[in-house]
Amino acid sequence: MKLLPTELPGVLRVEPHLHRDERGFFLEVFHAGKFEAQGLPLAFVQDNHSRSRRGTLRGLHLQLTAPQGKLVRCIAGEIFDVAVDVRRGSPTFGRWVGAALSAENFHQLWVPPGFAHGFCVTSEHAEVEYKCTTLYDPASDQAIAWNDPQIGIAWPLEEPVLSAKDAAAPRLAEVADRLPRFAR
Repeated sequence: MKLLPTELPGVLRVEPHLHRDERGFFLEVFHAGKFEAQGLPLAFVQDNHSRSRRGTLRGLHLQLTAPQGKLVRCIAGEIFDVAVDVRRGSPTFGRWVGAALSAENFHQLWVPPGFAHGFCVTSEHAEVEYKCTTLYDPASDQAIAWNDPQIGIAWPLEEPVLSAKDAAAPRLAEVADRLPRFAR
């Protein structure tokens, strides 16, 4: 398993070692020792699974009082997965990084606490699973506009299918005073 840095400190692309043979394939999707060696959390308390059709965009989501770290993977189809640094005072505040995750490449994205997360489906459908470091708390939930020009994400679609919550999400500047502070 390779844990590769991205342009945003703390966000990692995870490339599991894949074993293929005539029966199919095998891979480790999580290895506590390798995560621990990188200073990453070992305890996940919630696993989520979603299925979405082409053009669906979910996000940008975060929790304000109980920030979640997420280990995201796509088990069917393909997505464009995004992490946005929303930690007030961070030198990379408002910057984003994206990665193509698919059932074919087996890559994962580690999205640390304090980052907003979102993805869009680029295949006919996609199934996404992600592990979370804290439990979902509806009272702590916050969405940020997927198309906020301050962030400027280069999504690979123009007119996404959105939930009502995501369609009405405020811009980053409108919620900045409520966001978690960057811890040095």
